[in-house]
Amino acid sequence: MADPLSEIVTLLRPRTVFTKGITGAGRWAVRYRHFGHPSFCAVVKGGCRLALDGHDAVTLGEGDFVLLPTTPGFVMSGFEPAVPVLIDPDVAPVSSGELRHGRSDGDPDVRLIGGYFVFDSPDAAFLVSMLPPLLHLRGIDRLSTLVGLVRAESDGDGPGRDLILARLVEVLVIEAIRSAEGDYAPQGLLRGLADARLAVAIRAMHDDPARAWTVGELARAAALSRSGFFHRFTREVGLAPMAYLQSWRMALAKDLLRPGEIAIEEVAERVGYSSSSTFSTAFGRHVGMPPGRFARASSATAA
Repeated sequence: MADPLSEIVTLLRPRTVFTKGITGAGRWAVRYRHFGHPSFCAVVKGGCRLALDGHDAVTLGEGDFVLLPTTPGFVMSGFEPAVPVLIDPDVAPVSSGELRHGRSDGDPDVRLIGGYFVFDSPDAAFLVSMLPPLLHLRGIDRLSTLVGLVRAESDGDGPGRDLILARLVEVLVIEAIRSAEGDYAPQGLLRGLADARLAVAIRAMHDDPARAWTVGELARAAALSRSGFFHRFTREVGLAPMAYLQSWRMALAKDLLRPGEIAIEEVAERVGYSSSSTFSTAFGRHVGMPPGRFARASSATAA
């Protein structure tokens, strides 16, 4: 049976990984503007504070890992009061080596490995909306190992570097998300998969997206009444069942159309539409342009 979490992360296509060492000592604080791209941070030694816009501040300690799928604005600081230094990640130079905050001499109070990457998916907005906006995990040795591998590979220039980094980040994202407790996740895929009944229906949709599913069939798969399933799915996932199914079909369609090598008729059949005209109408309403134009635009961008 399909693994929805793996499918979504794979479809996101992470690439262009950048990592660096970060240290801080004494009084220090930095404020980063909204970035939009996914980022991560692992605490190697010591601790610090992290306050995302719209969220309460959290204390990070040795062994902690943070994943931000869209990286909103945030303040990171030591434990002593300090005025934040403003940093715009879109214009900040990409430097090699270690980034130091606060006192420049002596041993640091905190040592971190930070990094970011880019999702190369034409439907990243929908796919990322299925993930928690903030993941803060503690004591997951596998994550520390993966971050170390990402750091080592990004510092090198061996053959296959970009491919290895992309696969490592896929594993890093999946490992982080599945290590989180679904009950405490916000609305989205992780919350839905944490519900044993809803997980059956979600996996069924991913396993056979071309099937003409109805709410009643999905409710029976989940062993729930039709109304109970509908309200439970909408509450936990944040989308009605048929809206989720259509969004997933459109994400798959975009992925199939990108190379420009598959006929629209075949794409329509693979994602559950009886004719190319019906599919084109639905695709245009959902995406804002016909599938043919989307395929040509995607091919031109890739070229």
